[in-house]
Amino acid sequence: MKKIIYNKFDKALIATLPRVLFEGRIVVVLTEREAAKAVDYLLSQPILGVDTETRPSFKKGRIHRVALLQVSSREVCFLFRLNQLGLSPSVKRLLEDTTVPKIGLSLRDDLSSLHKLGDFNAGNFIDLQDHVREIGVEDLSLQKLYANFFAQKISKREQLTNWEADILQDKQKLYAATDAWSCIQLYEELMRLEQTGDYELITVTNNDNVQADSAA
Repeated sequence: MKKIIYNKFDKALIATLPRVLFEGRIVVVLTEREAAKAVDYLLSQPILGVDTETRPSFKKGRIHRVALLQVSSREVCFLFRLNQLGLSPSVKRLLEDTTVPKIGLSLRDDLSSLHKLGDFNAGNFIDLQDHVREIGVEDLSLQKLYANFFAQKISKREQLTNWEADILQDKQKLYAATDAWSCIQLYEELMRLEQTGDYELITVTNNDNVQADSAA
C-alpha cells in the first residue's frame, strides 16, 4: 500500500497526532576542547541533521545573534552553545566540511545567522525544502512536514524560550535535539519514497479534507 502524502497539511490536525521526541543522547558543548571532540565524532557519521536557535526578541528592531547550533547523528545530538563558544575553529571545521551531508530546513536563514558570527565557506548542506518541493509538497515547515510524512507531532512549545540562559532546561535540550534529528528522518524517508515511488501525492484545496490517519 502506497504512503499517502499531501501537498498541504491541515495544521489543526497536528494537535491530534502523537508527539515524537529524540530518544538518543544529548550533549551540551561549551568549550573548544569539547567542540573538537564533538566534531570528530560528527564527521565520522554518514549523515547529520542541523538546526539553530536564537533568543526571541519582543522589541521591534532588536535582533539577537544565533545562540545555539544543534547537530545530530541518528543516535547523538550535540548542542553547541554559540553564545558562549562563538564560531570556534572546530565549529568552523564542521560547517565547512564537504564530506558529510548535513540536512536542515530553511538553511539559507540558518547559514545567514551563522555568518554573522564569522566568515566560513558552507560545506555539504542539503535543504529539505528544496527536495519536498520537487514532489509537490507545498507546506514546508518542519512541523507540517513531519506530520505529513510520519503522522507524528513535533511540539514547538519551547521555540520562544531564552536560548541564552545560563543553563538550558531539559525541555529546551530535547526540543532542540528533536528538531535536528527529525531532519535526518525526513530526508531518509523522502529519499526512500523517491527511489521506490511508493507514495501517492494528494492535492487538496481545503485542508479540512485531510485525514491524519491517512498520513501514516
